Order: sequence, then C-alpha cells, then structure tokens
Amino acid sequence: MPPRSVARWCAAQGWPVHPLAPGRKTPAANCPECRARRHAPADCPCLPAGRPCHGFHAATTDPGRIDAWWTATPSAGVGVACGPAGLVVIDIDAHAAEVPDRARLLPGIAIPEQVSLAGLASGFDTLALLAAYRGRPDPAADEDTLRVRTPSGGLHVWYRNPDPDTRLRCSTGSGSRAALAWQVDVRADGGYIVAPTTRTAQGVYRPVGSTRLPAPLPDWLRDELVRTGHLVAPAPSEPPDGPLTAPAEGAGPMEVAGPVKGAAHAGASGARDGTAARRPTRSGQVPPARRAARTGAAHRILDPLIAQVARCAEAREGTAFTEKLNRAAYTAGGLIAAGHLDHAVVRDRLVRVAQHARPWQQARNEAIVDDALAVGSARPLHLEGRS
Repeated sequence: MPPRSVARWCAAQGWPVHPLAPGRKTPAANCPECRARRHAPADCPCLPAGRPCHGFHAATTDPGRIDAWWTATPSAGVGVACGPAGLVVIDIDAHAAEVPDRARLLPGIAIPEQVSLAGLASGFDTLALLAAYRGRPDPAADEDTLRVRTPSGGLHVWYRNPDPDTRLRCSTGSGSRAALAWQVDVRADGGYIVAPTTRTAQGVYRPVGSTRLPAPLPDWLRDELVRTGHLVAPAPSEPPDGPLTAPAEGAGPMEVAGPVKGAAHAGASGARDGTAARRPTRSGQVPPARRAARTGAAHRILDPLIAQVARCAEAREGTAFTEKLNRAAYTAGGLIAAGHLDHAVVRDRLVRVAQHARPWQQARNEAIVDDALAVGSARPLHLEGRS
C-alpha cells in the first residue's frame, strides 16, 4: 500500500499522522526557518500553515493536508501521534545488549535469586516475565490486537486507551529512568509510532496475524503503567508566596546535582503516579527582594547544568546527553517544588535546549525532561540563606 494510502487509512481511524523522513523512522526535517530558530512548536507559524515541521506536533487527520504532504514527498513514511490518537503502544525491543542486574529488569519488582533468568535476552523475555508475575497472558502473543513486527526483530503491540481522561506518558525500557520492563518501550502521550507497512532502509514494519485494529488496553497493563510512573499528572498549582519550610521528616536532603541515574527506580513514585509532590507551606509574607534573591540563586544553580546540555550539540554521540539532561531536569524539579521557579517556564527552557542538542529525537527529549522533573519534584530543594 502506498504511504499516502496508509496515511489516509490511519486518519480514517481517527489517528493523526505526520510524515517521516524517507527510508527512516524519524520525523521529516523541519523547514530551514525552524532549523535556524529555536522555538516551541506551539508558537511556530508552520503548524497552522500546514507545514510538516516539529514531528508529531504537526500530525493531522485532514485529508487535504495529508494529500499535500505525500504528494510533495511520496516516499515519506507514516508516523502516528499516539496521544491525540488515544493509543498506547508497547514497543518490545530485541537489541543485542548486555542483560542488566535482575533488580533493573522489572522496575519495582524484586526477582528472587531462585528464579532462573537463563536465556533471558530481550524485551520479549522481560514482558513475558512481567505477565507471568501478574498471572496474565503475554501481550506479545495477543492476537486480538494489532501487532507489528519491526525491521530489527522487535514488536509493536498496539492498544487503544479506553479512558480519554487518563493520559499515559512515553518511556524507554533500556534507560535509567522508570520503565515498564527492560527493553520494553512505551509509546503514548508525547510520542509517535511508525505506522504498519512503512518501509525504511532496514526493512518494512509488517502487521502480524489478521487483526488490524487495536484492542482496549488491558486493565492489568494499565495498572502496571500507572505503577511504573507512566500516568501524566495534572500540572501542579502555583505555590503560595511566603517562606518555604523544609520537606517532611524522612525526605532527606537533596543534592543540587543529585543522583539521577536510577532515581526514578528508587522511590519517586509519589510524584509520578498522579499524587501530588510535597508543596512548600506558608508562614507569612516574603519580601520581594528576598524572593528575587532566591530566584536568582535558583538560576545560578540551574544555569550551569543547562549549559552542559547545550554543549552536547557539539557531537551526536559520546557527550552523556541523557545523563546531563536528566540531572538538569531533576534539579529543576526540586527548585520548582520548593517554589523558586515556574514549572511551565523551566520545562519549556529544558525542552528547547534539549531540542537544540538533539533535534532528531523530540519525543524522547520531552519524555526525559518530564520524567526527571517529576522525580525531582518529590525532593524540594530549599534555598534559605542563599543569595
């Protein structure tokens, strides 16, 4: 089926689509103006003008716009914006990689030493193990939903989110942040998935079996996604003005550039499962000068970390980009939770600098920022005495 027909078919299902670069699984390149000027997709004039900039942010179900895009580039692949489409796709990887310690295979689940892991080598194995732990069928073998074999030997298991009021975020399963399982990614709000029959230089994304539409996301799998921090919580309300108290007893001190690696695995669920992070309390008014001094101190902490992320633009690999972005967003989350910085402003700044450094992975950049902000927000960073 030609890519334009695939795009039209997806749109007919109510799934907004956007073009991918020909022969690749990444979004089509931005226009020269967008590449030359850093800006938020929401502020870009290209989107209302119908240009396919900013990846899944441009996704549409409009037949006229789809025809125009694929007439201009007939070989462009098809990406589906998961959030607006109401899709949750379990992306099972089969990459050759060293198997991590058993504590990292299923986040939040302790696998006893007596459980043999002989032969475990990929996301197929960890997802099957998770299903077995819960006494549920393996999603990779779910013949009642759309499944797509990837050119690398992985599998995309497509599900429909039956609850439009519940938003689930993307994640990667091989990183240090919270995940469903090792080598099992999640494509949902804030990301996209490659449409079936799309051809890349590595091969074709081929549907498996006879089912061509997603089934509702199983309740148990939704519960696992919520447990592992995939629930998108509502934006936090603004903190009140006033002196900021220390976090509750037992919260512990937070290092300015605190341990980000594995932080999402180690007790951050309070901020990432939809519950509110601890908020600063009010005990009188803070003079504007003192409040401004604390904001300035917060920026002096955060600015060098953001500068490290920006310098990752100098090379495509080997710069520890993910670790540096994690650290900056984690620290920002603590400063935001303590009331020193504004969430929306700081998130936008982090996403912009990440996009500057890694413009080809916008969805992943946003997921890293959102996850680390959520983890950091559970450990407010108070700056009394700093100026």
